[in-house]
Parts: sequence; structure tokens; C-alpha cells
Amino acid sequence: MIDDLARLRAHIGTVSDMADRKVLPMLDTHARHFIRLCPFLVLASADGQGQVDASPRGDPPGFVQVLDDRTLLIPDRPGNNRVDSFSNIMGSPAVGLIFLVPGIDETLRISGMARVVTDGLDGAAVQGRIPRTGLEVTVTAVMFHCAKALRRSRLWDPAAQVERSVFPSLGRIIADQVAGFTAEGADARIQTAYRERMY
Repeated sequence: MIDDLARLRAHIGTVSDMADRKVLPMLDTHARHFIRLCPFLVLASADGQGQVDASPRGDPPGFVQVLDDRTLLIPDRPGNNRVDSFSNIMGSPAVGLIFLVPGIDETLRISGMARVVTDGLDGAAVQGRIPRTGLEVTVTAVMFHCAKALRRSRLWDPAAQVERSVFPSLGRIIADQVAGFTAEGADARIQTAYRERMY
């Protein structure tokens, strides 16, 4: 085990000058363009005790609004009302974002400080529905991440896709994990939510 930063650096080696210098303090033209193309991101947050959570967020491309070179607005859509990310941010506002664009192997990483907002969301309406809540992120670091992870995983390769039938439905999983639910009942509720409560 390595539990010392100096030993870790000695074990891994030095950072290349390109990797070391690519971090920007604000959004540039390329980051803005990537965000406009992006339909999906992962939001990482941690509560005041350091318990970490990562949450997927998805919508039509460009759903994240760039308010200025240092500010993003991420609309929140109807979900399960657990508000894990929001709860975390109340205790510790630091967040990390990874933006993914289908067909592009590079990703965009952004770090910042977030706050929960309930106004200024009119421009985030989808199907005529304005989100009730959103996250405003003040950007502190921006960098593009190389394609190695996505190429190793073949994430966008249709030939690498898994047949849906090889893994149980979410309803079946819930029924196996939580007492009082049947797979059929849970699946029916989930499908109703997909049909009626996307926005």
C-alpha cells in the first residue's frame, strides 16, 4: 500500500508537461463547444463527512447552460426525490463534473463550487416544463481528458454493447434487494415513471 504522496509520485513517475499545464481556470472556446454538444455528465459530490456520491445527469445536447466563462447552470429533472447530490452540496459545495459526448472519446473534466438554485431556470424548459431546481456551478478548473479510458472500454463501439437480456431489469433487482416489492410491480412503476415523469 502507498499512503504517502512522495512515495506515490516516485512510484508513478513525473507528470508530462502537457498534462501538467493543460488545466485552465475558466471555460474557453473548446470547453463551451463541448458542453453545447454534451447530452450526459456525471456529477461527483461529497457530504460534510466525506461520503462521496456520483450521479448521472442527462438531457438533450446543450442542456447545461454556460452563463459566463466561470459559471454553469445544470437543470434538475424529476427523479426519485432522494436529493443525494443537493444534500451533499449543502454540507460541502465542491463538485466534480465529467462531460461525455457520444462518438467523441475525449471527455471534459470540470471542478467547481456548487449551489442549489430555484430561479433563472426558464431557459432550461423541455417539453414546456421548467425545472423547479438547478445547480449553479462556479468553475475553478477545466481540462480535457485523453481518450484512453473510452478507447479501452470501447464505450461508443456498437459491437461492444451488451444485450439487455443478459442483465435483470431494475424492478427485478429492487425486488431481490428490498422486501415488500415484486419484480412485476416495481417494473410497472418504473415504466410509468419513464413514460410520465421524465420532465
